[in-house]
Amino acid sequence: MKRTLLPLLVCGLVLALLVAGCTTGPQTNATTVPATGAGGSGDGTAQPTAVAGNNTSITVGEGAYPAYVSAPAAAGPHPALVLLHSFNGLEPGYRVMCDRIADDGFVVIAPAWQTYGQRAGDDEVEGVIRSAVGALRNRSDVDPNRLGLTGFCAGGRYTMLFLPQMPEFGAGVAWYGFPNNGGFANGRLPADLVGELQSPMLIIHGSRDQASNITDIYNYTRQLDAADKYFELKVYQGKPHGFMIENGTLARDDAAEDAYTQMVKFFNRTLIR
Repeated sequence: MKRTLLPLLVCGLVLALLVAGCTTGPQTNATTVPATGAGGSGDGTAQPTAVAGNNTSITVGEGAYPAYVSAPAAAGPHPALVLLHSFNGLEPGYRVMCDRIADDGFVVIAPAWQTYGQRAGDDEVEGVIRSAVGALRNRSDVDPNRLGLTGFCAGGRYTMLFLPQMPEFGAGVAWYGFPNNGGFANGRLPADLVGELQSPMLIIHGSRDQASNITDIYNYTRQLDAADKYFELKVYQGKPHGFMIENGTLARDDAAEDAYTQMVKFFNRTLIR
């Protein structure tokens, strides 16, 4: 009888260990992010973020605009970014992205530029960006000489539009923007400001973007090249408009992971001391 029970007990112990080994991660509320930059392992594996962002607000004229701010856990000064959300608003995925960017060594602020209307005019958005810059410069952990601008969809257009007009930005990354669009209040076309651009720009786009046709992006980069303006272009085959944020959340497919890495590496190279 004892000889029969011993193998059964051993098998039961092995089975229990196997079940325990299949538990999906620690039972905590921590957010895990693929670490690709200075703040992580650099091998693309999921690591717990070392930062936690917080909600704040910035003032433009007499109005207050909510914003999300995230910063590295390590002491500064750090380079800093203003991040402009898409036409769909400051979705949760952008907050996750801000925390991830902070984990990669940047202070980042993402203002809700649609606070007083979905179709904000260029003058209003310019005020929001300038106020966000002021908030960054007031932080002791920010190097005011290393500021970057990035934006998605309508925010990509604003990146193309205001990077040439705001010399305080040393570089910009425009995600699936609109170079030939005048915005919501008959504003200027980003393509008309090519001659004023002085800072390097990375343009990230999908080949099957129906909202902003890739042909317009190719024509825009031809203008940049003809004017001897430094740019880099990364096109992801088969990707549609808005491929970084899906249903409000940060995408984690191969293209999204590579695009994120391209952005971080570009800012690391261009926002030098």
